[in-house]
Amino acid sequence: MRLATTTALFALIAAQALAQLPVPVHTPDKAPRQQHPMRRVLTLGVYTTDKPSTMYEQFNPMTRALEKQLEQRMPWPVEVRLQIFKTYEECQDALVQDKVDFVRFGPASYVIAQRKNAKLQLLAMESNEGKKTFKGYIVVRKDSDIQSLEDLAGRSFAFGDESSTIGRYLSQARLLEAGIDARKLARYEYLGRHDKVYRAVAVGDYDAGALKSSTFEKLDKKKCELRILVAFDNITKPWIARAGLDPKLTAALRDSLLAIDANRDPAHRAGPAGPVGSTASSASDEMRVRPPGHEGQRAVLPKPRPESPRRARK
Repeated sequence: MRLATTTALFALIAAQALAQLPVPVHTPDKAPRQQHPMRRVLTLGVYTTDKPSTMYEQFNPMTRALEKQLEQRMPWPVEVRLQIFKTYEECQDALVQDKVDFVRFGPASYVIAQRKNAKLQLLAMESNEGKKTFKGYIVVRKDSDIQSLEDLAGRSFAFGDESSTIGRYLSQARLLEAGIDARKLARYEYLGRHDKVYRAVAVGDYDAGALKSSTFEKLDKKKCELRILVAFDNITKPWIARAGLDPKLTAALRDSLLAIDANRDPAHRAGPAGPVGSTASSASDEMRVRPPGHEGQRAVLPKPRPESPRRARK
């Protein structure tokens, strides 16, 4: 396996200054809603970073809050429906092809989708207690003899999705900085969700793995099986509207997201470890691309050939 390096993609990701919003979720009502002749339905698309049931729990309060805010700004009732996609790529394609009205993405997915459709509309950005960053972790088991990234030479590694900012691009950047490329890893695999990475390392299928801080804190609080080897910053998540969304609805959606942030109602939060608050996007939030060969250069490991999982070495 040869390591391909890419400057442009990571530079786009790392320089994309996005802010944070609360996380929306919608679950169907037990009783059918009374239909209004002018009711509008907006579809929110998300991809699975955790179990689908966890995603529903995380997004439901925000989805309902958005409905209330939108109905104050539009002359007709608005229903927000949540659609959870199995993969990052499916959700990206749905946004690009106007199959969903708006999404909550990671920075890498936003960059990838914008390359396919430059007319996508950035609505707002998540705010992590006033900051534009949150943490990603590279983790190992508590009893592991691995004490530094350099110790990962000859070991196995579990990444997240191939489009994941933390689960792929930023974690691989940290590995490359430590001199660990594909040739120095015994094996690696892309497991998709962050919770799968946690469990794969915990049971010993892989020596180390990369995942977001909220997933680690939620799962490790219960089991305390892993320890953090390296922590790094990730830019917070953007909320994006499809290119063809009605301008009035786009404006109302943006204002609604910001209004929920202003209210700071705990019921509108994404969940126990979810982001709280949103910030308007501006010209200064657009990405700055570093020239090739500068410190923006990052690693990208190709997807390895399928192989049966082997027990990691102690």
